[in-house]
Amino acid sequence: MYDGLYAVCTNLEYAVSDIIAINTKRWKIEECFRIMKTEFKARPVYLSRKDRITAHFTTCFTALIIYRILEKKLHDKYTCEEIINTLRSMDMMIVPGEGYIPTYTRTDLTDALHDAFGFRTDYQIISQKNMRKILNQTKKK
Repeated sequence: MYDGLYAVCTNLEYAVSDIIAINTKRWKIEECFRIMKTEFKARPVYLSRKDRITAHFTTCFTALIIYRILEKKLHDKYTCEEIINTLRSMDMMIVPGEGYIPTYTRTDLTDALHDAFGFRTDYQIISQKNMRKILNQTKKK
């Protein structure tokens, strides 16, 4: 009877076109849950206290917002997995008296991150003073 059709039942009292528009964006919500479950490893959760559940949800939601901002600043060019794996691998080694030295491999994605945020950490020793400047810049944006 409904071969090739998708029936939607709703209690929303909007125009049919508005309901269709809302429903077509459902995949974005589903994608957010998938990202939190797989890439962020937000599950399983064994919490029972309300304050801890709230803290966990807030942390996951904040991480998702930060990821979405990164995604837009990178012009939707990279996958969630690529972005997260790259960020996790961007380690720095501190050399006392010298500063910070990158220990990660430079890629197109690391270059795009540097371009998007206006500073570089991949080809020079960054003094502790300059690292503080970079951290302060990120707090202002």
